[in-house]
Amino acid sequence: MPETSLQSPVDYAGLGPDTLLDAVDSCGFKTNGRLLALNSYENRVYQIGLEEADPIIAKFYRPGRWSDESILEEHAFTLELAGQEIPVVAPIVLNGSSMHTFQGYRFALFPRQGGHWPELNHQDERLWMGRFIARIHAVGSLMPFRHRPALGIEEFGRQSSRYLLEEGFIPAHIETAYRTLVEDLLLQIQERFDNAGNIRCWRIHCDCHPGNIMWTENGPHFVDLDDCRTGPAVQDLWMLVSGGRDDMQRQLSDILEGYSQFHDFDYRELQLIEPLRTLRMIHYAAWLARRWIDPAFPQAFPWFGTPRYWEEHVLALREQASLLNEPPLAV
Repeated sequence: MPETSLQSPVDYAGLGPDTLLDAVDSCGFKTNGRLLALNSYENRVYQIGLEEADPIIAKFYRPGRWSDESILEEHAFTLELAGQEIPVVAPIVLNGSSMHTFQGYRFALFPRQGGHWPELNHQDERLWMGRFIARIHAVGSLMPFRHRPALGIEEFGRQSSRYLLEEGFIPAHIETAYRTLVEDLLLQIQERFDNAGNIRCWRIHCDCHPGNIMWTENGPHFVDLDDCRTGPAVQDLWMLVSGGRDDMQRQLSDILEGYSQFHDFDYRELQLIEPLRTLRMIHYAAWLARRWIDPAFPQAFPWFGTPRYWEEHVLALREQASLLNEPPLAV
C-alpha cells in the first residue's frame, strides 16, 4: 500500500487560515489575506490571493495517504506531460522542488486556471478529448510508475468490500445480500479480466471524469492527477460517456476515433468498462466509510450510511450484475 502513518489520516485540525497563508508565504510569495476553499475532500485545496499577482492554488495533501515518493512521482508525471505541451495543470517548481512542507503539512502550489466542466455534446469535442487522452497515454507508456499502485480488483473490490463488512457499515438486514452479491460480482469481474487476456497497462490519469477536466475556448485541460496509477487505457475513457447503450457507443466511437490518431487502442479493453465501473462503485462507498471520521465528510455527504443509501447501493450493484452479463459496448 502507498500509505504512510506520518500523521493521523484526518489531522487537518491545525490547518487554519493563518497556517495556510504562512505556508504559501514560506515559498516566497506575498499573500494578501484572501483565501477561498475549493471543492475538494480527499485533500484540502484553496485559492490564495497574492499581492500584485494573480491568485495561486495551494493543495495540502491528506496526511497519511501517499508517501513523499508517490506524491513526487505524480508531480514528475504531470510535469512530463506539460513538457510535451499536453494541457495539464502542473505544480510550480520552486528551488528545484514541487512539494513543500510547513508545520508538518505537505503541499504543492499550482497556477490558477479557469474553465468549466465539459459537456461533450458535440462530436468535435469528443474527438478533441480522445486525442489529448491518447497523448497522455503515449507519454504514460514510456516508463512505469515505481511508487504508485496499479488499479486492480484486490484493492478496489476485495479490500473495499471487506472493510465495509468488517467495520460494520453495512446494515444487518442487508449484510448477507451485500456479501453474496459482491462475491458474485467479483467472480464476474475476474472472468471479464481473464477473458480480456494480457491487457497492457501504463501510467494513466485514472480519475478522468468531467469534474477533473476544465474546458475553455482553447479546449480542455486536465487537473488533479492525485489518483494517477498504472492501469488500462479504457479507465480514462469510460467515465466520459453516458446515457443509454446506443448513446455510449456513439460517444465512445468518437473518442476512440480521436484517440487512434495518437495512440493504439486494444479493443479487448471494451469488455472491462462495466467491471471497472462496478469496482469504482464498491471502492467509492468504502472511501466514504474510511473518511467518515473526518468532520468534512458528514457535512458534505449527510446521506451516506443511512439504510436507504445502502439499500440503493445494493440495488445499483444488482443492476451492474445484469450489465456484466450483457455483451460489451461495440464501436
